[in-house]
Amino acid sequence: MFSKFKSKPVLPGLLVMGHGRHGKDTVCEILRDEFDYSFKSSSKFCSELFIFDKLKDKYGYDNEDECYADRHDHRAEWYDAICDYNVPDAARLGRDIFEKHGIYCGLRSKREFFAMKNTRVFDYSIWVDRSEHLPLEPKTSMSVEQWMSDFTIDNNGSIEDLKFNVRQFINAKTGPRKSVIWI
Repeated sequence: MFSKFKSKPVLPGLLVMGHGRHGKDTVCEILRDEFDYSFKSSSKFCSELFIFDKLKDKYGYDNEDECYADRHDHRAEWYDAICDYNVPDAARLGRDIFEKHGIYCGLRSKREFFAMKNTRVFDYSIWVDRSEHLPLEPKTSMSVEQWMSDFTIDNNGSIEDLKFNVRQFINAKTGPRKSVIWI
C-alpha cells in the first residue's frame, strides 16, 4: 500500500563550530529557513538548562535573557561550566541538544567533540570560517580547531556568498552523488 503523503526526509545531524562571532548562528538560521532544520544556539540552550541558575547570584542577573546577553563577557567561565556539566560523560550536552534539535550550534570543547564523534552523536561537523575579517578566540574559551571538522564553510564574503556556500554544502550531503567524468 502506498501513501499519498510524502514523508519528510531525514536530515543529517550537524555540529556547527567556529570562533566567536564568525557566523555559526547565521549558518544555522540559513539551514533552518531553507532546509527545515531546528536549532538553538548551545549558549542559549545551556543558559536555559543550567548556567543561569549557576551564575544568577554571582552577577545579579534578574532573568535568563540577561544572563544570556552577558555571555560574551564571561566566555571562559561559560566554557568551564559546560565542561563541568559534561563530567563524567563528555557527550552529555550533545545528546541533550540532539534530542530536541537537528543542529548543535557552538561546540567549543575538544573533549566534548571527540566524545560525541566517537559515539556517533552527530553525522557531520562543520567549521564556519570568517578569519579574514575577525580575530580567533583564545584557547581559554575554546579548544576545538578547524582541522577537526569534516567540512569548512567559508564566511569571508557577503551574506549571499554564505547562503550559496551553505546551500552547496547541504545539497551535496542530501542529494544524489554527482558523477565526475575525467576527459
